[in-house]
Amino acid sequence: MQNMLTFISNVLRGGASKNGARLVGSTRSFADFSPQASFDIKKCELHRLDQGPPTQALLTREQGLKYYRTMQTMRRMELKADQLYKQKIIRGFCHLYDGQEACAVGIEAGINPNDHLITAYRAHGYTYTRGVSVKEILAELTGRRGGVAKGKGGSMHMYAKHFYGGNGIVGAQVPLGAGLALACQYKGNNEVCVTLYGDGAANQGQIFESFNMAALWKLPCIFICENNKYGMGTSVERASASTDYFKRGDFIPGLKVDGMDVLTVREATKFAADYCRSGKGPILMELETYRYHGHSMSDPGVSYRTREEIQEVRSKSDPISMLKDRMISNNMASLEEIKEIDVEIRKEIEEAAQFATSDPEPPLEELCNHIFYNEPPMEVRGTNPWSKLKSIS
Repeated sequence: MQNMLTFISNVLRGGASKNGARLVGSTRSFADFSPQASFDIKKCELHRLDQGPPTQALLTREQGLKYYRTMQTMRRMELKADQLYKQKIIRGFCHLYDGQEACAVGIEAGINPNDHLITAYRAHGYTYTRGVSVKEILAELTGRRGGVAKGKGGSMHMYAKHFYGGNGIVGAQVPLGAGLALACQYKGNNEVCVTLYGDGAANQGQIFESFNMAALWKLPCIFICENNKYGMGTSVERASASTDYFKRGDFIPGLKVDGMDVLTVREATKFAADYCRSGKGPILMELETYRYHGHSMSDPGVSYRTREEIQEVRSKSDPISMLKDRMISNNMASLEEIKEIDVEIRKEIEEAAQFATSDPEPPLEELCNHIFYNEPPMEVRGTNPWSKLKSIS
């Protein structure tokens, strides 16, 4: 019956006028598409756990379209940032997230909006999933007043409600994340903190100090290592005696997760969040993922890995293509519908880029504003003793 309905719908759409096809396509989205489907997902490797996340994930059509739109928007936004950087409109440090979209979207789908999240300097994607618009993100990258940090933070320092950056010092956000988890525990609000770091930061001493304190105090903290295989230009095999990052917590239970599959990440994050909320203490996740760009825009990304390696990951494991193929092959969306979403996203990105290049830069007199949250106006010394600026909260 389902196949017959699909066939009739295709015939009607093929014989209709352009406007008619759009109308029938809209009707089909309610009548013909499967509302949900179950998918087998990769089993997680476990450390100090008797049971892990499920190996099947249920995906509704609404969720699938939402995940696709979010990941594709992140991808297009980062590609636009690449373009603006090469045009010298974006300057300074700029670390792009394309390739790793399933991590951010899967994590966000596995926690609540009022849970807390802190990450390193590859932060554009998480800024978007935490509710900041593309327009505000690109305007921050170009240093404009309409940016999320009013043009004064740049690529590495973006913030939102329950999102604490964007941190430029390697690994420094991990103790802060443990502190946020301590605040959750102290307030007794049943919230958790997701604390992210990369494989390049995984050997830092402050991370192990944070692990120790979190385990001692049973803090509701999900430590997540986004292992994209390279810390700057150094492969994990050359940097770490042990590359089993999910076991690095030793006394903290761990999961090794396929970070290229948004459903696997979602289910693992739900499992980890439930573990923390139950009062058992912290848990560690390693997301195996891959970045398509170099470490930053100053790194071409092909001096320490081959173009063929990058292309192989794109062709076999791309998180956006994987989700799209799942949805189309299970009659949860049509190729035409996906293309329409892509067109809408491109339009949104172009409009955001137009704003980011036309909005004015912040004036000099606003340079020192917001040093403190709630203080009366104060004078701040400039680059020399006779240069005075004012700080307003």
